[in-house]
Amino acid sequence: MNMKSTIDTAIDQHARRFIEISRFIGENPELGHEEWQASRRLMDELLHHGFDVQCPVLGLPTAFIGTYRSAKPGPVVAFLCEYDALPELGHACGHHIIGTMGVAAAVGLKAVIDELGGTIRVYGTPAEETKGAKVPMSAEGLFDDVDFALMAHPYYTYEKSGESLAMDAIQFEYFGKAAHAAASPYEGVNALDAVLLLFQSVNALRQQVQSHVRIHGIITEGGKAANIIPDYAAAQFYIRSGNRPYTDEVVQKVLRCAEGAALQTGCTLKTSNYEFSYDELITNNTLSDLFTRNLVAMGVREEEIQIGKDHGSVDLGNVSRHCPTIHPYIQVIDEKHLLHTKEFRDLAMLDRAFEGMLLGAKALAHTACDAVSDPAVLKAIRDEFAKSLETSGA
Repeated sequence: MNMKSTIDTAIDQHARRFIEISRFIGENPELGHEEWQASRRLMDELLHHGFDVQCPVLGLPTAFIGTYRSAKPGPVVAFLCEYDALPELGHACGHHIIGTMGVAAAVGLKAVIDELGGTIRVYGTPAEETKGAKVPMSAEGLFDDVDFALMAHPYYTYEKSGESLAMDAIQFEYFGKAAHAAASPYEGVNALDAVLLLFQSVNALRQQVQSHVRIHGIITEGGKAANIIPDYAAAQFYIRSGNRPYTDEVVQKVLRCAEGAALQTGCTLKTSNYEFSYDELITNNTLSDLFTRNLVAMGVREEEIQIGKDHGSVDLGNVSRHCPTIHPYIQVIDEKHLLHTKEFRDLAMLDRAFEGMLLGAKALAHTACDAVSDPAVLKAIRDEFAKSLETSGA
């Protein structure tokens, strides 16, 4: 039996357990940094398969790192798990599949890693949808000794690992002075007017930025009653672009819009980051091509695998600046429904979705096996990563 057959056998042997875990997480959605049941189920499964598990990580109670070290030296392979749900929608982004897929891939690779040599790490990374744990994990160097990191995202089709947008999440708070809106409005300083001027300025800014920029916001506080001049108003914005340097540039433009609104109204302005900043994903194409070849070898037709698209922002982008990384998409439903919809959520709980999850786990493990077993491939992955850092200015 060759190594990939051994991997498949190991995953198939425990397929019922993996499906049960994924279904449980899907039926019991938990928001970011509150994924108590999901993280526990994934950690228990890793312990069952002989992994050492560290929890919490960096003080994050639902973050974990599962490790299996072979007796032979070799590369460090990382599989990344996500398991947070969306407010009200539940697992409409398929994180119940992502988390279990990562664990299943690690179990599959473990079946051959003693022969290959190396270390398997499974990173449990909470709150991808908001304050993603991969950001502090990356900043604290937890991926610096990793040779490559792998994860796959469920979707309605297959896509190669592509791009994501760098993103900052900024809150703007304006402080004014309350007054009776009918009797003495001239005594007040209208904080809501400042927020409205901010939106108008941002809308005017849009024609002066590059086409890959996305700026979108909401008013989170606009006053308490129509007959009171609001002394406090606030808005939250996401500011995104195709790369970190330009995102930083656009953020400064938006900050100037906010300052201008404060000056025009006489309000005091306070800004803060209400979520972590995400960097753009730097796909390692050598590793991505390896994953695609494995999908094709497993029976996926090459013409089914689309070029990777921008699907917003992911905290995996921060990881990709510390080690070679890929983030392909795996087909788990057969109807065209987008992520973050009830339709996708419901279909991602059917048997078809769990079949896709197991296929994705095998493809991830096969890709890791290829890279670990071939020094030339591993060198090509590392060389591309070093070059990509130079190009991106990271």
